[in-house]
Amino acid sequence: MGSLPYADVENSLRALAGRAEGFGRFAIGGLHGPLYFVTSLSDDGPGSLREGCRRKEPLWIVFEVSGTIHLLSYLNVSSYKTIDGRGQRVKLSGKGLRLKECEHIIVCNLEFEGGRGHDVDGIQIKPKSRHIWIDRCSLSDFDDGLIDITRQSTDITVSRCYFTRHDKTMLIGADPSHVEDRCIRVTIHHCFFDGTRQRHPRLRFGKVHLYNNYTRNWGIYAVCASVESQIYSQCNIYEAGKKKKTFEYYTEKVKVAIYLLLKFH
Repeated sequence: MGSLPYADVENSLRALAGRAEGFGRFAIGGLHGPLYFVTSLSDDGPGSLREGCRRKEPLWIVFEVSGTIHLLSYLNVSSYKTIDGRGQRVKLSGKGLRLKECEHIIVCNLEFEGGRGHDVDGIQIKPKSRHIWIDRCSLSDFDDGLIDITRQSTDITVSRCYFTRHDKTMLIGADPSHVEDRCIRVTIHHCFFDGTRQRHPRLRFGKVHLYNNYTRNWGIYAVCASVESQIYSQCNIYEAGKKKKTFEYYTEKVKVAIYLLLKFH
């Protein structure tokens, strides 16, 4: 999968900001804010991850504890936040992160496992979020997707992540009626899709650049494109198991709602 091109940043905490490749390269996270220390594995309260994520000012969030944070509800992340798990081992379970109408988010070195409930994703990016970088995270076993990017969210990079033990891995563009998703731009690179069943990714509308990823032993297909999607697949490895279809194309038509205006005189 290659060595880290930004290994030098490990000597300077905030040097990580601005080192993303691809469409999410402008994400700065909490670069211009103070450090926030997570000292509690509780779902909420003083020193919790949730307390830091809800604050409105820029924050660079780091952890003084390792362990599992069992989320009782989606963890909403406000703009200009870095959630930096380097140096600890932090797992989020129960629910996932929700990036809603926010910008400049970096999420690094977290584990996501065991999310339960209808429409529960590991990382849900919608609506209208931008400048997002998800880096060096591992994701598995959620009831819906591992990463979903929909509803006009754009300029996003997912890099060096590990996906395993899951069905619907990554959805980009949720519905053929969401024509506004034509703005979506996502880069996915140096990721390992290890036996996940489908959606590596599944794309509607938008543009996706895939490079230097390793996908093996999928259950239906590796990559799927449909309505108005553009995928540039470059230098990826696809190692089939029992299912041999690597690229799938689903025929879908743009669904545009038509309103009839009745004028009464």
